[in-house]
Amino acid sequence: MNIIIAGNGKVGSTLTRLLSAEGHDITLIDTNSNVLEESQEQYDVMSVSGNCASMNTLLQAGVREAELLIAATNADAINLLSCTTAHCLNPKLHTIARIRDPEYTEQIYTMKDVFGLSMTINPENQAAQEIAHLLQYPGFLKRDTFAKGRTEIVELRIDAASKLCNVALSDMNSVANCRVLVCAVLRNGAAIAPNGNFVLREGDRIFVTAPAQNLTTLLRNLGIITRRVRRVMLCGGGRVSFYLASILDKHGISVQLIEKDYARCQELSALLPNVTVIHGDSTDHLLLESEGLAKMDALVSLTGIDELNMITSLYAQSRGVPQVITKLGRMENHAMIDALALGSVVCPKELCCNNIARYVRAMQNQTGAAVSVHMIAHGQAEAVEFQVDETTLHCDTPLKNLKLKDNVLLVSITHGSRTEIPGGDSSFTRGDTIVVVTSGQGSLRQLNDIFA
Repeated sequence: MNIIIAGNGKVGSTLTRLLSAEGHDITLIDTNSNVLEESQEQYDVMSVSGNCASMNTLLQAGVREAELLIAATNADAINLLSCTTAHCLNPKLHTIARIRDPEYTEQIYTMKDVFGLSMTINPENQAAQEIAHLLQYPGFLKRDTFAKGRTEIVELRIDAASKLCNVALSDMNSVANCRVLVCAVLRNGAAIAPNGNFVLREGDRIFVTAPAQNLTTLLRNLGIITRRVRRVMLCGGGRVSFYLASILDKHGISVQLIEKDYARCQELSALLPNVTVIHGDSTDHLLLESEGLAKMDALVSLTGIDELNMITSLYAQSRGVPQVITKLGRMENHAMIDALALGSVVCPKELCCNNIARYVRAMQNQTGAAVSVHMIAHGQAEAVEFQVDETTLHCDTPLKNLKLKDNVLLVSITHGSRTEIPGGDSSFTRGDTIVVVTSGQGSLRQLNDIFA
């Protein structure tokens, strides 16, 4: 596909890496010629230096021949104008705009067609939704949902006290006392596709597939606390905190929000009347203690500085807070991050880019194409959801009689309302939903691509 990416900052550069790796023709637009040169040296892309909201710049970038424009500059108004202008020049063009200001939410929803928008993305809101999702199940570092919520892939960390430490995967179901499947393991930063003889070690991060109803059973049998979150402390008063506090308040969860800037505290107090807003420095351990850190069910560190978020989360872990979630703006050094006890780590930039990558795949609109795609194991593996249709090969054939490609694992089959972890005698039929995990190079575009 011909794709224009307007704005070559954190989101734009990450999208360039993801989409160029999938073979799309990328044209970058940015006012900074230096960052464009860096991207051209690193990836096989075209570039245009200029204002992405300008008609002339868009024409130079080939907007009339493009199939998708992604406007991801730091300015909401420029992103909107860029999409509107591009759509006027090419009415068949799909447009995605990054809109971060909460004030625009209702306006964009009601005027979507006027702006010529196919989709809007809000990294901060997406991060807040992800964190709220994680708070529902303390104990999981990450959760990805498939088959309309009937199956999930969750991430767990193996520590020295875990019941799974030094256990072979062939014995895991007897320890967990429910049927689950480990589809990937991260060990020392490298993703491994394990077999039944693989023995879990301290420090491993495992990615477990299970029907949604088995998750609570899994946590309970592993001795992981699953009590309902009632009190949450948010450190930092940025957009993610605002969105998250709004969500938690609607669910009746008590929220204490600490923000260093007094003017921002006043603003948040007016916007969130049911939230306790505290003026102070969240890295001050005395302040955290005086505000009841030890009694909290969860702490979420959400300042705009990664190092401060790490320090706050590490202190909360040392004080025994049951659930800790850390927001990071950059995730390049996975080995260092994994070595620290930061709890669940959420990166708004990566969430945003993964959602756009899913939209791009959906645009290809091929029969048998992926319904959804989730990156797991630090992007070293993909979990892909497919719908079985009339074009799918090997329907009603037992899996033990099928040959799948190397590094492809079929991890769940959903028949209507019933989900199973497949065995050799399992089969799929038209209308089923299946989830596969692949750690190979290149993406699975169609369900039939999984067969050798």
